[in-house]
Amino acid sequence: MNMTIASLDLGTTHTKAGLFSSEGKLLRVATRKTSTHHSPAGNAYYDPGEIVAAVYDLLNELSQDIEKPNIAGLGIASMAETGLLIDRITGTPLTPLLPWFDSAAASKVQYLIDADHPRERFYRFGIRPNFKCAVAKLLWLQQEDPNLLENSLWLNTADYVAFILSGSRSTETSLAGRTYAFRIDQNMWDKDWLKDLNIPSHVFPPAVNSGQSVGKVGRDAASLTGLLEGTPVSICGHDHVCAAFAGIGMDTQKVFDSMGTAEALIGRFPKPALGVEEYQSGLVFGRYVSGEGLYWMGGLSSSGGSLDWLRSVLSDPPLSYLELKEILDQSSPGPTGIIYLPYLTGSGSPHTDIHARGAFFGLKRSHSQADLVKAILEGTAYEAEVIRMQAKVVIEKEINSITASGGGTNLSSWMMTKANVSGCTIEVPRTSEATLLGAALIAGIGLGIYQDAHEARSIARCEPLAIYHPENVFHIQYRRLFEEVFLPLQAPVRAISHRLAGW
Repeated sequence: MNMTIASLDLGTTHTKAGLFSSEGKLLRVATRKTSTHHSPAGNAYYDPGEIVAAVYDLLNELSQDIEKPNIAGLGIASMAETGLLIDRITGTPLTPLLPWFDSAAASKVQYLIDADHPRERFYRFGIRPNFKCAVAKLLWLQQEDPNLLENSLWLNTADYVAFILSGSRSTETSLAGRTYAFRIDQNMWDKDWLKDLNIPSHVFPPAVNSGQSVGKVGRDAASLTGLLEGTPVSICGHDHVCAAFAGIGMDTQKVFDSMGTAEALIGRFPKPALGVEEYQSGLVFGRYVSGEGLYWMGGLSSSGGSLDWLRSVLSDPPLSYLELKEILDQSSPGPTGIIYLPYLTGSGSPHTDIHARGAFFGLKRSHSQADLVKAILEGTAYEAEVIRMQAKVVIEKEINSITASGGGTNLSSWMMTKANVSGCTIEVPRTSEATLLGAALIAGIGLGIYQDAHEARSIARCEPLAIYHPENVFHIQYRRLFEEVFLPLQAPVRAISHRLAGW
């Protein structure tokens, strides 16, 4: 029997489902747009019912005309810090899904900093206090309703979908590691820390290793999804880290660039524990999705998001990606001379700053629409280079090659710009849906289809679709702009951004 594995990618702008052969070949993919709503106070949220309805629809489309017994299991990946509270008894949502990018909980960050030494917490949690983490969100919700946490359970988006499909009340370690309450050094919840914060420890579910089956598709869910009742369901983890597993597997010398609305550079961390050097790097760390060791990560909150913003600004309705490509074809080779700072929603690690603002610097009358679009590509490439440089110090190895995946890889000019800024070779794998593939492979390990992570990754390995090599003359020019303009602009722009806070 030819077994297949289904997977879900619950992302910021899209919800996706994929069906893969046991050899890692993508057989089907289906996509639905994820709608962001706003409360009267202006806070962003997702409707849990809409997410679930999209999952039902996608899985029905995926399993149509497929022999259901051939679908061995379902793996789920999702945004890292997006979650909600449900009633512990009835499972009814008590809140909407609170997105990772909404800053409603920002007022609680200083409280977390003052509650304990951030460096000591970093050694345990791998992250710093931030408005995205579940603990900050819970403190904010508790302020709004002091009794809300008494009989509730916090579930990440992937956890919630797994609960709806199978009744499981659990999470996964790479997702738990983004809560600011999970000890990645001991693989367990820090109940003493939660007690100090007056947060009931039962608000967090048990955390299992990625890919481990947490339950089986129930009768009602089977009728609504087209899956067979009893199909195993696995929570596979943080979407960017699942994508990294598909792209670089267990290799500690390779770097994965996950390009979406947000962007992340990720690698497996070769050391057994975190220390002062890791803290000073500004990078974040967590449990790797294979269940073996840790990962390091740096991020851009507005990468593809910057392009989406410009598409809307330049045209109503927004420019299509085909139109964007046509505009980029009009740009001259080499640097535009414009410095774009991609901080539309603040800046991510290694220099996390919620108040950082975006900016264009160096505009001239002669600059065209094409230059503005290309400047977005350059600015995000500069920011990614900051991450790469920090990672080199932490892993104590050179980084000469990057594997990139995601929607941004469809713009060859972006990939070429990344190569020229970094001086690295950029490899784009033939598999376009890295997160879906990673979730399927990790679920496959849990199902016993693959013996271990090494076998799963070796079976699914494929030839690159494209390879971009840096052009030396442009690399020299970009390097000069990066070192002499982009980096020196950081301090003054951030200082001015803080003066603008609240405007």
